[in-house]
Amino acid sequence: MTVQLRHTDGRPPRFQRQPAEEGIETMRMGHIARKTKETDIDLELTIDGQGLTALETGIPFLDHMLTLFAVHGFFDLKVKALGDLEVDAHHTVEDIGICLGKALTDALGDRAGIHRYGHAVVPMDEACATVVLDLSNRPYLIYQVPPLTPGIGYFETELVPEFFRAFSQHGGVTLHLQAHYGSNTHHILEALFKAWGQALDQATSLDSRRTTVPSSKGLI
Repeated sequence: MTVQLRHTDGRPPRFQRQPAEEGIETMRMGHIARKTKETDIDLELTIDGQGLTALETGIPFLDHMLTLFAVHGFFDLKVKALGDLEVDAHHTVEDIGICLGKALTDALGDRAGIHRYGHAVVPMDEACATVVLDLSNRPYLIYQVPPLTPGIGYFETELVPEFFRAFSQHGGVTLHLQAHYGSNTHHILEALFKAWGQALDQATSLDSRRTTVPSSKGLI
């Protein structure tokens, strides 16, 4: 399979990355290779990216959603996944969430200097979604989404909260996802994944006022 790289339209993120100090590496990247009896996943996440993607999950709709996340969050994301799709997509979707959370944790290091909190509201035609998150190292998921069509292509929509739960647990993210309304399942999920990308972009961006960990405890 030939994987095409897709780029954003060049718009700057709402929260600008701080320029590097001389001699200091600013690229924050996490790479995870995880192999089980059910899946074999190689994933690379670059936080300070341009929205470039190279995705081979075996699940076209998930590729589409991850592309939206990366493009609207200005993350570079590479995923190559082999899973037991002859059973169903559950193991593959959940394990990609695990790997993405672990890659985020690796990329953030001690989480010093980040904004920490992120918030985004995104409309998609008749649908609207809000994502609020905290890179607190305290995993917690709130998922409030109206009933969805059971499946889109080969993708079972009941796997969406499983994906986000795995990401939250392994990324140390307090994650609140809410779809306010919408009649089209594709639109609802598109709004949700775009908002997730934008909120995470905000939370991971660097705050020029802070060089330490953003916590009164001194530790996240």
